[in-house]
Amino acid sequence: MHRQARIGNPHNSTKILLNVFSFACLIITNRSYFHGIKQAGDTLLHSGMRMNRGFYTIMAAQFFSSLADNALLIAAIALLAEMSSPGWMTPLLKLFFVLSYVLLAAFVGAFADSLPKGRVMFITNMIKIAGCLMMFTDVHPLIAYGVVGFGAAAYSPAKYGILTELLPAEKLVAANGWIEGLTMASIILGTVLGGALVSPHVVSILLQWHIPIFDWHLNTPTHAALIVIGILYIIATVFNLKIPDTGARYPHQQRRPSKLIVDFANCCAILWKDKLGQISLAVTTLFWGAGATLQFIVLKWAEKSLGMPLDKAAILQGVVAFGVAIGASAAARMIPLKKSLTVMPMGIVMGLVVMAMTVVHSVWVAYPLLIIIGALSGYFVVPMNALLQHRGHVLMSAGHSIAVQNFNENLSVLTMLVLYALMIKINLDVNIVILLFGSFVACIMFLIMRKHAANQREHDSLALIGEVKH
Repeated sequence: MHRQARIGNPHNSTKILLNVFSFACLIITNRSYFHGIKQAGDTLLHSGMRMNRGFYTIMAAQFFSSLADNALLIAAIALLAEMSSPGWMTPLLKLFFVLSYVLLAAFVGAFADSLPKGRVMFITNMIKIAGCLMMFTDVHPLIAYGVVGFGAAAYSPAKYGILTELLPAEKLVAANGWIEGLTMASIILGTVLGGALVSPHVVSILLQWHIPIFDWHLNTPTHAALIVIGILYIIATVFNLKIPDTGARYPHQQRRPSKLIVDFANCCAILWKDKLGQISLAVTTLFWGAGATLQFIVLKWAEKSLGMPLDKAAILQGVVAFGVAIGASAAARMIPLKKSLTVMPMGIVMGLVVMAMTVVHSVWVAYPLLIIIGALSGYFVVPMNALLQHRGHVLMSAGHSIAVQNFNENLSVLTMLVLYALMIKINLDVNIVILLFGSFVACIMFLIMRKHAANQREHDSLALIGEVKH
């Protein structure tokens, strides 16, 4: 299909973008959010976040790097459409992105712990820039986005690990509310920005730019979009350079691959055997696999059920992320670490609500429904993520625990995306896909809750929450 037919009028997209992003930022940054942290007993965190420039710098670096990642995904989808690639290839973009999280899991934790976290974030963000440049120079989008994923895989243990170095255990839920809230804000803006950058109106403006060094390159819409996205990565890199050294140092890291793999396998076993670790890891593993798949389900559903082109469908991805930001903010205010496991029923509810998408054919009904789905997701994943980070930090180093988490979560992403791509390849109706997806999420969450109840009958594992590192 011709590009002009696939991309809609950008003016409405821009208006919705401004309204949604402004509201998201208001929720994340307004005074009531800090007041909520105070009410939860996190007065010290309130003061530290209001005054600690280093924390803000970390948040800014994460925001712009994630912003570029999400805008690049939409640009890559548009590039595949421009190349007339088959529909089943679109979810493979995310698959190639997360492949490094699985293949490099045994090594990135040691790398993150071998250097100050700010320096690790700088190096890995440069790898992302290289991937963006590859796409600009007409390397296949799957390969180029895979390189960006390579950088992201090494970036993640440093991004989350630095939180455990900066903050005590009781502050991690609120800190995760911050980082997840800003990440979701970046997804809101990134997905909609990506759609806007490949829309005809914005493209016509970008192609009028005259940059002497790159002038001969700016002859396609995607090349113009990639210039803007590259600038976002550069901004993130500047913030990476300003991240302070926390002073945390770990023992000399093993460099032999065979030894690293054995150590990583041991770390996986430790976390899965831990009664709290296994439950929180199972929940976050399910969430990220489901979330990555839902990202593409929403695009397909918007096309088939709502008749929306790519730039407008990208807005719906942002709407889900907006809901996640609301849920993350609420969890940060209302759920202390000790109560983190009480949110698990929200996972079942989320799976059931997702199935309601099959009866929606109006954009104005779709918006609140997707916000509810996102809010339920954010509300239950932030406390579980904080609990998992806490147990990982107690049982092993920050970098290794995050690497174990990334391995499991992204193995789930790979598995669920492959299954989704197969369903698209056999032309399964999108409503059937949605029903299968929602049922799967609800059933798995029910089984996880049953497992936690069985663990509690054997031993009160909740007493371990707040335990200090040995």
